Amino acid sequence: MRNRNKGLALVALVLLGVIGAFALVEPYPQPQTYFLFADHRTLLGISNFWNVASNVLFLVPGIAGLWILGPGGHRGTLAELDPAYHLFFAGVLLTAFGSAWFHLAPDNNSLFWDRLPMTIAFMALAAIIVGEHVSIVLGRRLLWPLLTLGAISVLYWDFSESRDAGDLRLYGLVQFLPLLVIPVILLGYRSVFDRTRFIWILFILYALAKLCELLDAAIYSLGQMISGHTLKHIVASLGPLLMLHGIMQRRRLPAASSERHAE
Repeated sequence: MRNRNKGLALVALVLLGVIGAFALVEPYPQPQTYFLFADHRTLLGISNFWNVASNVLFLVPGIAGLWILGPGGHRGTLAELDPAYHLFFAGVLLTAFGSAWFHLAPDNNSLFWDRLPMTIAFMALAAIIVGEHVSIVLGRRLLWPLLTLGAISVLYWDFSESRDAGDLRLYGLVQFLPLLVIPVILLGYRSVFDRTRFIWILFILYALAKLCELLDAAIYSLGQMISGHTLKHIVASLGPLLMLHGIMQRRRLPAASSERHAE
């Protein structure tokens, strides 16, 4: 119990620290330079073809995940968190369409449909991690508030941009806070399942995808065959595939090893 309380205290400190830091940051709008992607070639009559077409890769884990989970879940998931697993893969599936739509004509309006499904996947994953490591009940209870917060962050950003007072702070908090809190949870709590390494690799892939995004033009300049942003889509699509593979391979630990998670 003492270690459990220490873990919760550490998570709370991280949450308060990051939220406090964001509160001190001045509101900032969406940089318009974000829409200046390096590869804007038109193929088959489709503008920004490779940035659009590479989103088809998200269809694979999205459809496969929903298919394998089915209406009754899977032995590698927790029945109590069934909605969270389905929403994670549904968010990945919807990202394929939202991101493709955005890259057809990149601007603030289309970016809304890129970001909204991603928040579904991010928030569902956060609830899954909490449920599998800290408390099944807490993970289940957090799912809908987290999804609501994710949706509000995108809606607020879109509303602020429409008033010429763009503010990305809340969306930034929603996107990056789980990346700081989840590793603390992984280090501080045992999972109810026997395999967790794939979750760490998932985070590494996400970090690599963000790096590719930042190096968009530099990667494209190497041979003008593939841009960093297209490579970002390829790397990012591997994450949910890895998640699905991990779910299919893992097994739940004996009740004696995981009974505290049901608290």
